[in-house]
Amino acid sequence: MAAMRWTRRLAVGLGLAAPSLALPSPTWAQRREPVDVELALAADGSGSIDDDELRLQREGYAAALAAPEVLSAIRNGTHGSLAVIYTEWGGPHSQHVIADWALIRDEASARAFGEKLITSPCAARGYNSISAAIDFCVNLIETNAYAGLRRVIDVSGDGPNIGGRAVEAARDDAVAKGITVNALAIVRPGGNVPARLGQPLSDYYRDAVIGGTGAFVEVADANRSFAEAVRRKIVTEIA
Repeated sequence: MAAMRWTRRLAVGLGLAAPSLALPSPTWAQRREPVDVELALAADGSGSIDDDELRLQREGYAAALAAPEVLSAIRNGTHGSLAVIYTEWGGPHSQHVIADWALIRDEASARAFGEKLITSPCAARGYNSISAAIDFCVNLIETNAYAGLRRVIDVSGDGPNIGGRAVEAARDDAVAKGITVNALAIVRPGGNVPARLGQPLSDYYRDAVIGGTGAFVEVADANRSFAEAVRRKIVTEIA
């Protein structure tokens, strides 16, 4: 008898508790902070990039994010903020976060992010898996704490995809998730790994790497410095 009363009390207790369990809770997407753009910078840190070129990329991105035209583009956005992360990539199993996700709203936040990426040690090894870099950045975008009106992966490199799966497949998977992939081709006289026989690196990136709404290739070469190319590219991505 006592056991039956205990069972009834337990059932009533569970019944009373059930409505609280059924209360709606915010989804993960609803809890994310709204920003204008989620920008994953994927810079070449592979064996084809020497120390000077690695420094050139990092300093170029750091200076670009703090440039007046970039900050103006950020301020004029719907939310006035950019979520950015800086990664470097090498072989298929060598992708690394150099400066983690940060919100850029003003010069102070831009310079703080730039300082972190300049002072962090290099980590990437191996050769040119652009496909693995794209896959790595897709996961970083899908799992971060931000909800961007646009989501962009920004690949910079001096050669074609060598290791890992086909770069076109990685690009297509990113685009299917609503992510745009842009590219910056670093063209150095005598210093580039041939992309395809007789094909300029910029054309290879245009054919195989970029994709999504408004996707484009920028070029850093003898006619346009890396810093200038990066500024132009970031303004286009966030404006």
